[in-house]
Amino acid sequence: MGEARYRKRMSRSDPRLYVPASETAFAEGQTVPLPPGQAHYLGNVMRQGVGSAVRVFNERDGEWVAEIAALKKDKGSVLLHRCERAPASTQGVELLFAPLKRDATELVIRMGTELGVTRFRPVVTERTNTHRLNLERLSVIATEAAEQCERLDVPEILPPESLKAVLAAWSEDRPLYAALERRPGEEARPEAAALLIGPEGGFSETEVQTLRSHKAVHSLSLGPLVLRAETAVCAGLSRLALASGR
Repeated sequence: MGEARYRKRMSRSDPRLYVPASETAFAEGQTVPLPPGQAHYLGNVMRQGVGSAVRVFNERDGEWVAEIAALKKDKGSVLLHRCERAPASTQGVELLFAPLKRDATELVIRMGTELGVTRFRPVVTERTNTHRLNLERLSVIATEAAEQCERLDVPEILPPESLKAVLAAWSEDRPLYAALERRPGEEARPEAAALLIGPEGGFSETEVQTLRSHKAVHSLSLGPLVLRAETAVCAGLSRLALASGR
């Protein structure tokens, strides 16, 4: 089939799948195996078959126009036709957040991915109620969000760590903006490296004093109203993005 046919067939409604980079870089005419979950999704959820148009991407190879070459149960492969977008890293900040209830944490991962978070770092604070996270499920949610919002990379999700330990190891030359309720804040600056959102109920007074004494930490005001943690994530990321011109 000629390239013109594929240009006609491809549209924004075609499935877009994240295929992790392997030892072999993507190339025109190459057949790439699909992860089992992606193959199952194409065949059983999207009801696609051999010859159907798809787009595949990752942070190293960019985004490619392809078609399904084989599909059977949880196994499949795609045939690559051309590179549609060159590789590019998402320009954003790292998000430090206190784990919330399951649905709220999943919402933070989804929204954060769409808003350009480069890495999620769960931090356990004195008032954190949830200490266990299903990192595998959260990674799937981040992948789905990356596919939907058309970014080329999937943010990393680190295991939970205490806020105290994270701050002790945090470099002074990496500006960290912390949303502190009912306290004056600074204007966000373009060089912001990360955003910290606390738990429902806010940081303890001891934690606030620790944050305010750290040379890398800047207080960020999100307005006069008290926000839910997941809402604060959106508000804080938006403020930092506006400051940086993203």
